[in-house]
Amino acid sequence: MKSSIRLFVAATLPENLKEKLQEQLQRFHHPNLRMIPAQNLHLTLYFIGNVPHEKLAEIKQVLQETAKRHQSFTLYHEQTEAGPNKKKPRLIWARFSAHTAFEELTQDLTQQLSTDSSSPKKPIPHITLARFRKDKPAPKDLPAVQFDHPVILTVDTISLWHSELASPHPVYSVLETYPLG
Repeated sequence: MKSSIRLFVAATLPENLKEKLQEQLQRFHHPNLRMIPAQNLHLTLYFIGNVPHEKLAEIKQVLQETAKRHQSFTLYHEQTEAGPNKKKPRLIWARFSAHTAFEELTQDLTQQLSTDSSSPKKPIPHITLARFRKDKPAPKDLPAVQFDHPVILTVDTISLWHSELASPHPVYSVLETYPLG
């Protein structure tokens, strides 16, 4: 048995949103693009990293308490595009509008779970849909795609996810879910 476990905190996505995003992703065809499997799609809130197994109970307690301090909120899809740097993209992401409740939740998670004392960056709510291979150049001037009608993501729970590195994609599984509010 491994002495550590790789963890992150994220909001799960409803199946209908996963389907809509994967349909939109079809507009981005490139041989250097690796699609993220539907079961791995999520809205990242905080990446914890590798932690000793004995810290798991403590992390679960922190997440339960943190979730109680925050109310549910709704994010609005802005566009799906290459990012985060358009000139040197690393991925295709579905970017959502900034939201104070999202920022407060991610900052609280960072303060509760981080061992780093520096100030957290202002987070951008997004869902990573595909990644460009690191060993090949990424294309430039990819389109930004929007839906014909408003697409929303209601965040009313947070989940503790386990990430097991594998090829061609990591295997993600939800360990526990906590309702907000």
